[in-house]
Amino acid sequence: QVHLVESGGGSVQAGGSLRLSCAASERTVGTWTMAWFRQPPGNQREFVTAFRWTGVTYYTESVKGRFTISKDNAKNMVYLQMSSLKPEDTAVYYCAAGGRVSGTSYDTELAYTSWGQGTQVTVSS
Repeated sequence: QVHLVESGGGSVQAGGSLRLSCAASERTVGTWTMAWFRQPPGNQREFVTAFRWTGVTYYTESVKGRFTISKDNAKNMVYLQMSSLKPEDTAVYYCAAGGRVSGTSYDTELAYTSWGQGTQVTVSS
């Protein structure tokens, strides 16, 4: 199982930006699907974005144009650049990795076998 560690969370005012990082313990970033999920206060964990091993990226509608997922295969790192943040983006953000994620399951938690511990993002109005 791949060990994932997120960092970069914090508190920011609405309209601000943050960049989250996810460090993977093994060379999976280039060959697995890497994703970010989030869990808002009092809600279930939800899909945010994914970067499939094919090179295709996916975003949930609410973050399109504001969030960008990227990765550095050589460093085994995945990033989530978040801009124009809104209070509704407040959540614990989780990095996830999956070796067998299809084009139809990338937004489901069960598709991912490894998870980080999460990092808190708080956006104030």
